[in-house]
Amino acid sequence: MKLRINGQQMEVENSVRNIEDLLNFFQLQERIVVVERNGEIVSKEQYSIQTLNDGDQIEIVHFVGGG
Repeated sequence: MKLRINGQQMEVENSVRNIEDLLNFFQLQERIVVVERNGEIVSKEQYSIQTLNDGDQIEIVHFVGGG
């Protein structure tokens, strides 16, 4: 499946079917992230049921601590 992720065209494995799968694919499942799909923010409760489609535009923002 081809997705645009953070502005970059990427191809992900067929096993990536939803946002939860996508976060696991990028090893971000344990991080605090905000995900936007096609211009709309997706709540964390929807990650496992929000189906991805070829051509979707995804933005993933994760927070980095520092001091």
